[in-house]
Amino acid sequence: MAKPIVLIAEELSPATLEALGPDFTVTNVDGTDRDALLKAVVEADALLVRSATQVDAEVLAVAKNLKVVARAGVGLDNVDVKAATTAGVMVVNAPTSNITSAAELAVGLLLASARHIVPANLTLKNGKWARSKFTGVEINDKVVGVVGLGRIGMLVAQRLAPFGVQLIAYDPYVQPARAAQLGIKMVSLDELLEQSDFITVHLPKTAETVGLIGEDALQKVKPSVIIINAARGGIVDELALARALEEKRVAGAGLDVYAKEPCTDSPLFAFDNVVATPHLGASTDEAQEKAGIAVAKSVRLALSGELVPDAVNVQGGVLAPSVKPYLALAEHLGVIAAMLAPNPVARVSVEISGELSQEDVRVLELSALKGVFGALMNDPVSYVNAPLIAKERGVETKLTKKPENEDYRSLLRIKLDTMGGQRVTVGGTVAGPRKIEKLAEINGAEIDVQIGTHHAFYSYADRPGVIGVIGRLLGEAGVNIDNMQVGLLPNSTQAIMVLSLDQEVAPAVNARVANEVGTEMAKVVSLAE
Repeated sequence: MAKPIVLIAEELSPATLEALGPDFTVTNVDGTDRDALLKAVVEADALLVRSATQVDAEVLAVAKNLKVVARAGVGLDNVDVKAATTAGVMVVNAPTSNITSAAELAVGLLLASARHIVPANLTLKNGKWARSKFTGVEINDKVVGVVGLGRIGMLVAQRLAPFGVQLIAYDPYVQPARAAQLGIKMVSLDELLEQSDFITVHLPKTAETVGLIGEDALQKVKPSVIIINAARGGIVDELALARALEEKRVAGAGLDVYAKEPCTDSPLFAFDNVVATPHLGASTDEAQEKAGIAVAKSVRLALSGELVPDAVNVQGGVLAPSVKPYLALAEHLGVIAAMLAPNPVARVSVEISGELSQEDVRVLELSALKGVFGALMNDPVSYVNAPLIAKERGVETKLTKKPENEDYRSLLRIKLDTMGGQRVTVGGTVAGPRKIEKLAEINGAEIDVQIGTHHAFYSYADRPGVIGVIGRLLGEAGVNIDNMQVGLLPNSTQAIMVLSLDQEVAPAVNARVANEVGTEMAKVVSLAE
């Protein structure tokens, strides 16, 4: 079997290739060469990029084998996540790879701006000793306002605390009590603007945050304030900041990001009191290595068919160790339920009962939907696009949890309601130290069958001799029965038989069984090995 193809479109750290290992065919392309990229991505199973390669709808349309796009970094401005989701392509990044590097750069920009390090360096190298020109300010006892107290904002605050600063922050999603434990006072944005001697921005770029530090905000700051932006370009309005610097309403700035990049011409570059760097937040050996290793691990998981819970377009939550063995079970039960459904599916309900209900099990709903629609469609179905397919088809979905189960430590049950008004219910569990997947019930009938590759399901009026007839017919066709279980449907004289087989039953053989036994249901289900 050919190895999956991993296409690397930009230079990545050597550690990335080491983390990928020998199980893939690695190819390279210059992602900025559009024609070359479109040609190379056709056969790719995974695409690894940084920030220069544009992964848009056109790229995704030709990449028929693509299962995952991995961005070795934090931002995803160059990846069309919506188009990838529609195509069922997982999008992963390395959200924590550069947080330390970005935080350290923000602190460096703040210090450089406070002490005029850059212009003093240039002046001295040009042969001038101008000590009096570059009198700066101390950070000690100053108020530092952190706009956005996420992971990077928190790291910046922690690193500045030993300088003896007073830390205040604006972030509507952080509880004041939590911030107080870290010595940070939460305030409104207006209070932060009015009180801060230094303002450092650490927000994601969204429709709400673009231009947040703009003309109106810059009218409220101290004229001695120094503003740092090492987050995302556009959050600080660059033209408004240039006006404020020109009118001496702002004392200085340190910038690593810009509204349009690459940026080589900005009115801000004319100010000696602006320290400007070319988006260096993640530009350390350590950050690049962390990013490469992180996305390589995600690619390995994605190409082995496993879920990457922190993929940006998979809403599956945290994958706890106790939940992981049920991931494949949920998909297999979804396939079985879909194959047993006599009419198109209108509703998918996933029910978790017992000990497992105490965990975050949202991922099991995704896996069940993947199984259901994978059985019903010819197009690729993944953890990514399964919810979208359900929505497009008007199929309702529901996840419920029940803390108690009298018969099993944990039971996963999938219920399909069809457009014809019928309901199919399939339940299963994971048993023993080897985590064996087992069918536990079919439409309320108790079953105990290990889930394998090939199964047959027959329902019929319960009477003597049926087992012998089915055994004879399958034997004549050369189909070996590995296991057989028969259960009675509740409040009924109908029996349901589940067979584990060593090969798939041919349609003609299955039709013969249905005819001679007089079955109400005769279904053959094969699961991927």
